[in-house]
Amino acid sequence: MRIKGFQGTSLLDFPGRIASLVFFGGCNLTCPYCHNPTLVLNPDQYPDYPPEALLAELQERRSFIDGVVISGGEPTLDPNLPVLLKQIKALGLEAKLDTNGLAPAVLKRLMADGLLDYVALDVKTAPGRYGELHTRPVSPDALAASARLLIEGEVEYELRTTCVPGLVEEADILAIGETVRGARRWVLQQFVPGHSLAEELRGLAPHSEGVIRGFAEVAGGYVDGVDLRGL
Repeated sequence: MRIKGFQGTSLLDFPGRIASLVFFGGCNLTCPYCHNPTLVLNPDQYPDYPPEALLAELQERRSFIDGVVISGGEPTLDPNLPVLLKQIKALGLEAKLDTNGLAPAVLKRLMADGLLDYVALDVKTAPGRYGELHTRPVSPDALAASARLLIEGEVEYELRTTCVPGLVEEADILAIGETVRGARRWVLQQFVPGHSLAEELRGLAPHSEGVIRGFAEVAGGYVDGVDLRGL
């Protein structure tokens, strides 16, 4: 199991809950604006966090946390993820998954097995531009399938788009909107350049608040609710 990090408590990553954060190494994208680049490019520089130690930590914290956020990297790449989620649920804790949605079969299984209480699906840019986010071709069909699973399912979720200049413009919001039409919640969040994977993005000026609010107006034509984060 490629667990590479653990953070005790957070109020930000699991809406309405106090949660611990678990980070998996490795990813099937190399987004230039990724804010956890070492977990993507070189996860082996970190030692594996023993699952037994993690579960013992969670056992100690269960009196004052509500759940656990599973993030990365991309957690769905790890075949042992269902095992960990079952162990978390056995402690009486809720589980949130952060995912890029490129493994819809994994997401479907986790949802069907009742192992997820919340999913944050990162929708990076227009589906047709996903090839720009990796060194190999990326099929947008997987993303669309994951979005449909959430939209048509019963698990609480949010769709989440980081508004990176050049990668997320109004035309991209329109294209994403067609893919996620009917979703309950779409979060547009501000781009923070400082720790970007690609060095050339670290000095890139974010979109202005006015531009992102304009994106929100467009997005609102496709989904039930749009939230802004980081402005």
